[in-house]
Amino acid sequence: MDYAGKILIIVENLPVPFDTRVWQEANALTEAGYKVSIICPKGKGYNKSFEQINNISIYRHPMPNEGAGVGSYIVEYSCALFWELVLAVKILFKEGFDVIHACNPPDNIFLIGVLFKLIGKKFVFDHHDINPELYEAKFSKKGFLYDMLVLLEKLTYRTCNISIATNESYREIAINRCGMKSENVFIVRSGPDLNRIKVQPPIPELKKGKRFMVGYLGVIGKQEGLDYLINAAHYILREKNRDDILYCIIGSGPYLDDLKLHCTKLGLDEHIIFTGRIPDKEMLEYLNTADVCVNPDEYNEMNDKSTMNKVLEYMALGKPIVQFDLKEGRHSAQDASLYAKNNDYKDLAEKIIYLLDSPALRQIMQRSGQQRINTQLQWTKQKTYLIQAYQKLLKNKGYNNISSEGSFERKENNSQHINK
Repeated sequence: MDYAGKILIIVENLPVPFDTRVWQEANALTEAGYKVSIICPKGKGYNKSFEQINNISIYRHPMPNEGAGVGSYIVEYSCALFWELVLAVKILFKEGFDVIHACNPPDNIFLIGVLFKLIGKKFVFDHHDINPELYEAKFSKKGFLYDMLVLLEKLTYRTCNISIATNESYREIAINRCGMKSENVFIVRSGPDLNRIKVQPPIPELKKGKRFMVGYLGVIGKQEGLDYLINAAHYILREKNRDDILYCIIGSGPYLDDLKLHCTKLGLDEHIIFTGRIPDKEMLEYLNTADVCVNPDEYNEMNDKSTMNKVLEYMALGKPIVQFDLKEGRHSAQDASLYAKNNDYKDLAEKIIYLLDSPALRQIMQRSGQQRINTQLQWTKQKTYLIQAYQKLLKNKGYNNISSEGSFERKENNSQHINK
């Protein structure tokens, strides 16, 4: 079969198709006429060593149990690099590839890219997380390991032929911190797939007799700021005497048990439900029932520069949002969100109450969010930038010399937004 090109995607931190962004990219490239193979770890219920879905070949490798110390990270990354190299060689002879498309974290997959560039293959860096800032957010310090992460990031950018950024902040890092030429950095946002994220009628029974539901969807980790949401719920219950609100926290992660214990200590067990990881059908039932959704990510350098998928999914479902005033959070949601004072759980609580008690405002924000998703941020819009990047990289016929989404993004950033 005559393909536009053959692409090998390498992702280390999540299996595919569980990793929604990588799976959307793989399908978009396949639909555009490229042959796609993927190397990823096993886990999250995806444990087959090989599987073919939608004509995409998925090769999965074992990984050691996730640890928290420096030594465990070294073991994990070394194991992943070993399997990535072994499987890349296997795929080279079995299916072939023209491009290695590396999705971080971590920023060490360029080592595989360097080897294959020696035999004429191209290397694309898909920048999902800014690891130096992530390290600082987790450990509240910089130091030697932070400097090493900056070095790995720069080496990755020096290796790649083009890079893909998830937003304008990441594009600026690629250009200003790592020396990429602006015309080689493409913005491809992680837009929601409206075939998956669908508006449905609410299910009042899910509110367990409460008048309102506040929803959260995402990873439950220390850095996700869920303590702010729990403390806001306690403040609303005890200081504002509002017991008509049910808080629904959807997702799983390493901080789940600690968060449940925190709720119990505050006497919130009857007011907060934890669903754990649930199928999309149940997730959509809860979120469509929620009156307001919350993104409690605290202000830090990592979160300020990162786009949170949950915000875009809330908008796709027409949910008004409350979050702290983060740069990329504001850029994504604009008038679909209220913005609390950074890292202030009481102001977060006040914004939640105000929004719940303002049905007309909620309707305005609902329309604003859905319009922004439908016209600009949904995946069917965003994937065109991914295809343009590959058309330039491989000089495919039909490339129209549009360098990136960046010019559009910069113009949009100059617009005025209401600070609610």
